[in-house]
Formats: sequence, structure tokens, C-alpha cells
Amino acid sequence: MSEEGIDFERDGLLDGLDGAERGERLALLRELAGEGVPLEELRRHTDEGTIMFLLAERVIGGPHRYTADEIAELSGESVEFLLAARRAMGLPLPGSQERVYIDADLEATRMAAVFKAAGVSEQDSLEVLRILGRGLSQSAEAIRTLGMRLVLEPGVSEDELARRFAGTAAQLTPMLGPLITNLLTLHLRQMADTEAIDAAERIRGRLPGSREITVCFADLVGFTRLGEEVPADELSRLAIRLEEMAVEAARQPVRLVKTIGDAAMLTSPEPAPLIDAALRLIEAADAEGEQFPQLRAGVTMGPALSRAGDWFGQPVNLASRVTQVARPGSLLTERAVRRNVGEDYRFSYAGEKRLRGVREPVALYRARRLSAGS
Repeated sequence: MSEEGIDFERDGLLDGLDGAERGERLALLRELAGEGVPLEELRRHTDEGTIMFLLAERVIGGPHRYTADEIAELSGESVEFLLAARRAMGLPLPGSQERVYIDADLEATRMAAVFKAAGVSEQDSLEVLRILGRGLSQSAEAIRTLGMRLVLEPGVSEDELARRFAGTAAQLTPMLGPLITNLLTLHLRQMADTEAIDAAERIRGRLPGSREITVCFADLVGFTRLGEEVPADELSRLAIRLEEMAVEAARQPVRLVKTIGDAAMLTSPEPAPLIDAALRLIEAADAEGEQFPQLRAGVTMGPALSRAGDWFGQPVNLASRVTQVARPGSLLTERAVRRNVGEDYRFSYAGEKRLRGVREPVALYRARRLSAGS
């Protein structure tokens, strides 16, 4: 029961397995050992329950080749920066002498020197890595799920599933780099088309601490209660559909900032387009039928700070609170929004409401289209 000097039984790699399950694991271990996977790596993945993904891991980026000290020496960067970068990207921090780094780690660390030569500070570099890491982590999980969906079928053995998944990874991985690069280029181009810097900012030579922005939150009514009544995959379907509808509703200059489960956050430099987008979103939810929860929304405006693609400040917090007191299928705004929208929409006074975390009562108005068909 050994391959390349490893005794799978003696080394505890088959503990707790018997029958067909033991045979499948043994076949997979023999293949991995034949690929040159060392005992310590086999043991770690066995303990973590990820042994089935190890063939695919070696397809994606190749085998582990370097320690942190070796990456630092080859890249010219410090071990401290390497660890700070991995922490920013949300990746685990191995010991300095663990040979767990791959060629992609080396190339990414070398790029840090290019960033520095371009005048990018270490702090700014880490912020970019933090943002990219957060988004790409979600992308990687979605792609992994897609890969498993393509190869999983009833009765397939563990070793066969591992080989299929590795084959799928070998097919998909070369496409991801160009896809991510092109998507990022398109988003950067869009930002260049829509981001404005006024004369005062040019004179100061720096970006403002905050700027005037209109914010909308929209959430699914009764989503928490629904979670106790329907399967998790049905909740996931509703959340995905909400994001799809929010993307469709967010027409320029409105931007979808994020979705958080049952809620979507949108922003616009002007209130009228955001009112229109919020109403479109509510109407889209109503059009889904009785099986889809109604939406409610709140829109506020004021100075807020933009960081890492998100917004922070009083109008963000207030929009969330206003949404919580809106009736199903309705859109509430505060006085500043109503004053700046003009006569494009019909407003009705909804009274002064005490909102959680807000000291004084807030006068709220329900916004509707001027006519049902507009």
C-alpha cells in the first residue's frame, strides 16, 4: 500500500475508511503520490477534507515550490510585505519555512515592485489587493461551484470525480485571466467615462474627503421569516434574482454598489435617476408574481465618503433606516430628495418617523410616478 515511498495505511491516510470508500481513496492517493505530491501535503489535505480537490489545485498554478523567504529573495520584496499582501487578499498565512507558495505568488509579489516604481504607496497597494481579493474570492467560489456542477453525477467515485474536476479546471483556468482582465478594463473605462473632478478639486490637487451623493437601499420584505420556511437553495435563488433585477434597474448614472443577501444598495450623483431606478426595481419585484417577496426602498442624499467601491456616511445610514420603515411595494424619501427632484414625481407626506440611531424624527415622503404607465 505504498507509492513513492509512502505507506498510506501506516501514515494514517486511510483511517476510518473501509469498503468501496477505502478503495476509492487509495486509488486517489496513489495517483497523487505518482504526481509527486509529498506526504505532508497529502496528510494536510486528508485532515482538512480537501483531498479530492488536490489534483485540480496542482492544475491551477502548478505545485508548491517556494517558501516565504525564497519568494522574498527572488522578488526583492520583504517577507513582511508578502505576509501583509496575503493577509489583505484574505489568504492563509503559512510559516516562513513552509513550502506552500507557487509561481503565481512570485509573479504577484514582483508586480508590487512595479507598482512602487509607478509611485503607488505600500498602503494603497494593500488596499487594492484587499478589494480585489474580496471580489475574486467570491468569483473563485462561484467558478468552483460551476466546475463541480459540470462533473458531479450520481454514483461517481471519489477518484474519478477528482480526475473530472481537475480536467474541467484545466479547461477553464486558461480562460479566466483574459476574462478578468477584459472585465476590469471595461469597468475602468466606465469609471473614466462617469467620474467627475470639479475645479475646486483640481486646484487643491487631491480628491475630496466626501461628496454629495444620493443613496438607495431596497430590501425584500419578510426575507428573514421566509428563511425559516423554505430551503436554503430557494433563498439563494431569490437573492440572485434580486441582484439581476438591480443590475437591470441601474441605468446611468445610477450604479449598483452591492447586494447583501436580501438587500441592494444603489447610488447616483443626482436624485431623479435614482428615484426612477428604485421604482423600476419595486415594479420588477411586483412583476415576479406572488412567489417573489415585495420590495421596499428608501432614498436619501447628502455628503458621503467613497472608499474601495463602497460609500460611507450619514446618507448611507439614513437610507438603510428609512427602508426599514417603508411599506411593502413603496419608496420613501426624505425632504432633501423631494426638494431636489422637482416635479418629475408625485410625493405624498408619510409623516415624521423616529428611526433607529437617528436623534430627531425625520419627515418622510412616499414617491410615485406621475402616471402608472410612465
